[in-house]
Amino acid sequence: MGKYVLLDTETTGAGENDRIIQLGFMVLEGKNVEVFNDLCWSDVPIGYGAMEVHGITPEMIAGLPPCIETTAFKTLNALNGPENVLIIHNAPFDLGMLAKENFTSRMRLIDTLRCAKHLFDDEDAHRLQYFRYRLGLYKIEEAEAASLGIEVKAHDAIGDVLVLKLFLSELRKRLAERFGSVNPIDKMVELTQTPVFYTKALKFGKYKGKTLSEIAEADRGYLTWMLGNMESLDEDMRYSIATVLESA
Repeated sequence: MGKYVLLDTETTGAGENDRIIQLGFMVLEGKNVEVFNDLCWSDVPIGYGAMEVHGITPEMIAGLPPCIETTAFKTLNALNGPENVLIIHNAPFDLGMLAKENFTSRMRLIDTLRCAKHLFDDEDAHRLQYFRYRLGLYKIEEAEAASLGIEVKAHDAIGDVLVLKLFLSELRKRLAERFGSVNPIDKMVELTQTPVFYTKALKFGKYKGKTLSEIAEADRGYLTWMLGNMESLDEDMRYSIATVLESA
């Protein structure tokens, strides 16, 4: 039986040159849970915006080893095989940061952000902290944290992993409602590999309040411009725009 690795990182920022300064994950095997959580040094300065989010200051990582020398990173490498499952909320970001440390995952992947878009498609947002409050996870996280010896802090890597563990249970419940008695891990791996087509109205831009299909009818060129100029578009939005353009 494989192990489940629930992972999160905190970084110096979200740019091309930014690096990991905290690596946290839980390893679930049956009823056993192991926790790994290491701060680490980076020669890339921590951005003030990032500092505001996670509260990690330069003084906190001064003198620490770099990410690749931490116990957490070495353990992650030891777990990196196809028999295990890597579970991340917004996996492209964390995997991109890990790639800068020469880590390429060989584990099966579950991106709970994409799964949430499929399974909680009626929600206005799909951020992990949104679901922490939306599903009342904050009411039970303290007891869960105490049982694992974890301190709960918003936007802290291991604190977010704790919320991810609780959210995973909610995803499994929604899977059972939608698909019946399927293997939940296999189905979430499948959903992770399946792009999400956005049907709701946009919340930004020139055509805020319009769906992509409506925009394609009114101004096809704008969608083409979005694909070419808006680097912040996620993979699902790019997929949705491309699909609409192909069918229009």
